[in-house]
Amino acid sequence: MSGTLLSAYEGIVCDLDGVVYRGPSAVPHAVDALGAARAGGTRIVYATNNASRTPGDVAGHLAELGLDLDVADVVTSSQAGAVHLASVLDTGSPVLAVGGEGVGVALEAAGLRPVRTADVADLGRPVAAVLQGLGKDVTWRDLAEAAFAIQGGAAWVATNADLTLPEARGLAPGNGALVGVVREAVDVDPLVVGKPETPLYELAADVLHTPVDRVLAVGDRLDTDLQGAVSIGMDGLFVLTGVSRLRDVALADERCRPRYVVLDLRALHQPYAEPVVDRSGDGARAVVGDARATLTSGRLDVEIGTDPTGAARALVAAAWSVLDAGGDLDVDAQAWARAEADILAAHDAGGPR
Repeated sequence: MSGTLLSAYEGIVCDLDGVVYRGPSAVPHAVDALGAARAGGTRIVYATNNASRTPGDVAGHLAELGLDLDVADVVTSSQAGAVHLASVLDTGSPVLAVGGEGVGVALEAAGLRPVRTADVADLGRPVAAVLQGLGKDVTWRDLAEAAFAIQGGAAWVATNADLTLPEARGLAPGNGALVGVVREAVDVDPLVVGKPETPLYELAADVLHTPVDRVLAVGDRLDTDLQGAVSIGMDGLFVLTGVSRLRDVALADERCRPRYVVLDLRALHQPYAEPVVDRSGDGARAVVGDARATLTSGRLDVEIGTDPTGAARALVAAAWSVLDAGGDLDVDAQAWARAEADILAAHDAGGPR
């Protein structure tokens, strides 16, 4: 690839948690890299499955971290759900808003009437639809009212189907778990609009005013960010700063394979060195500069050289070569973990990105 990685794109759809921040703190190098991209003329939309926060809340958090953006640069799964419902319902139609503040705000912005559980009895008519997103104060009554409305014929849209939500103390039930509770009481499935489904990406591309093939989707989770990018036809960039690990990428099938693998977002502003792969018997060897990775007969060998990011790309490329040839990657999980730890240690010590 000539030029920098970013030079091939006009816009970025960027995930948040695990890419831009972890909790309240910025991921190292992310803010500077994204700020430089915007300063260079690349439009950036920040897309999140988090339905509970409003775009204003998200934009405020990002601004506190040092990013220059407008509220319109944030798109949420609540917005994607509300935009869909506005396309099929009459303006002002009442919609049961299940979830945090972001759900109701998105419905109102889309020209619909958000109705909370406590107000259903006073509505005087059935709600036209249910928009269900995560809210940490969602109650049994909220879920029951959603089930009653759906049983009565209301359309049902779920902002996302993430089964878990990472919290400081561990994994908590996510919106998908609460959607599953409602599903037990009804006989239809919801329309899911968040990642990895395409509506959130479609909304992001509309906000960017950029063709999909000129948009780069940046994320840390294969099963949401990258699978969604593949589904809509966007090139995906995986950054090893969040949930999914290098082993996950190496073992991924084609539905969620990223186009690019990087260790941090400084790579946006650097040339992207492609791995060169050689197949040999039941294994494969991949080289990027002076970094190389070999996978064969249940063994994994990585030479990092002076390029930790190249080593990560080489490892992934060798693994994909074996898998695509019908081979079996019978490599101990601890070997993968050691390889990743060595690569990240070299990266943190100051090797080229």
